[in-house]
Amino acid sequence: MRKLKILIMSKTSDDIMVQNGTTVNEKGISVEVMNGGPYSVHGDPKLVQQFIETDDNGTSVAYREGRAFEAKEGTHLCRCGLSKNKPYCDGSHRHAVESGISLEETASRHPSLSQAEEYPGPVVSITDDGSLCAFARFCDQDKRIWHEVESRDPEDVKLTVKMAQQCPGGRLITWNNKTNTPIETQHEPVISIIEDPHQHCSGPLAFNGGIPVTSSDGFTYEVRNRQALCRCGHSSNVPFCDGSHASVRFQDNLTD
Repeated sequence: MRKLKILIMSKTSDDIMVQNGTTVNEKGISVEVMNGGPYSVHGDPKLVQQFIETDDNGTSVAYREGRAFEAKEGTHLCRCGLSKNKPYCDGSHRHAVESGISLEETASRHPSLSQAEEYPGPVVSITDDGSLCAFARFCDQDKRIWHEVESRDPEDVKLTVKMAQQCPGGRLITWNNKTNTPIETQHEPVISIIEDPHQHCSGPLAFNGGIPVTSSDGFTYEVRNRQALCRCGHSSNVPFCDGSHASVRFQDNLTD
């Protein structure tokens, strides 16, 4: 492993950090972390369930779209995990402390790539910021992404890119070695409610398409093409997911 030697970020005219390869959505969609409370939606994003599908070996291989939910300006989405009206807030965060849940923001305010490790390959390379792992496990396909990246075979290269782009939290990014630029699909802004049947749990809120996330004190976190926000209330990287939903077997009890 070697430390990153690429452009860490660019900046918008508003001096907001934007990760290399990410474009801030032009629809004005953003999310605000409320102090001790829910996520407040700004704009009119698509909000939909996405189920992680696995192969016969239990390896994550694809997403399957489920139910759509309403989200509009002012919609409040639960982040404490206690709401009885998920994915929406019902005020249960008022009991978070007595339930052993801390909603205090603890995530780094530095660019993700400044702390990522690089795994070089002959055709593409990958960067890996382990703090953003949402435990979706798409990286475990075939020889696993950290070995797959070492191959020149076109099919292996294609799989490496696919695995990285399926990573909901943006932990993994593939880079074109010739241009030294990230290989990212530019999505329309969407908030996905991740469901993980194989692990018998519900996952994070996955943000795609350059959706800014602003902290409760007004700081805008680095805007990334793929982000996963905690909604189980147990992450140690608040507001971002760290995979804790799997260990606590978080359930939102939403039907398909």
